[in-house]
Amino acid sequence: MTRLPPQLWLGAALTAVFLAAALLSFLWVPHDPNALNIAAKLRAPSTTHWLGTDHFGRDLVSMLMVGARTSMAVALIAVGIGIGIGVPLGLAAAARRGSWLDELIMRGNDLIFAFPSLVIAILITAIFGPSATNAILAIGIFNIPVFARVARGSALTIWTQDFILAARVAGKGAARINVEHILPNITNLLIVQGTIQFSLGILAEAGLSYVGLGAQPPTPSWGRMLADAQTMIYTEPRLAMVPGLTIVLMVLGLNLMGDGLRDMLDPRLRRLREGAA
Repeated sequence: MTRLPPQLWLGAALTAVFLAAALLSFLWVPHDPNALNIAAKLRAPSTTHWLGTDHFGRDLVSMLMVGARTSMAVALIAVGIGIGIGVPLGLAAAARRGSWLDELIMRGNDLIFAFPSLVIAILITAIFGPSATNAILAIGIFNIPVFARVARGSALTIWTQDFILAARVAGKGAARINVEHILPNITNLLIVQGTIQFSLGILAEAGLSYVGLGAQPPTPSWGRMLADAQTMIYTEPRLAMVPGLTIVLMVLGLNLMGDGLRDMLDPRLRRLREGAA
């Protein structure tokens, strides 16, 4: 029986906490995260407000819970865009290695990589206006070349295997081989990469919200909580520390889980680590 890596347990536990908070926020939150109560502003943590309130009297725990579902939804959809478009492109490029199609796809990937997600978000925002939807588009577009490269690189090694040659001799076309043979053999790599991109999506969403290009008020967002607290960083550091540590722990949990999945799903890496131990 394969022993699960300890970082996988730790990462999964951290991720599960935030996922549970996000799901719970659909049914219950301690207080209305959008309710302003100036009389209760800047209150310290108590039994009524577990992490205190901000400068508008809003409950921080409630804002974190709703912000968790906002960040996760943006990152999850953006990763879905990357997988849904990037993986087929990568598989098509690998099947036609060295052709004009391969060259077109890879040069297109290079073009997208030349512009960071923030620059793409600014461009989209300038045309359509700031919103969570446009943040999804910006992050999703940046994920496409990532998954295309991963899919192409891993697929190229499989195309040289004998069972692929047998499938071609049997009369199977490139599309059928990709679906029946290539994709099942690279799924593990895509899962690991998806976990990593999900964590980067959380970070990107927070960054876009911080500069005002992500989710717009009154929707709570971890990045905007940081932006609202920056003017009081010396007088009320708690307002910045709470969302900041939340982002750090969420990204850390996903990265640890991705690292653990890589160790568990890659037998070569596992044998190397066991040999070194």
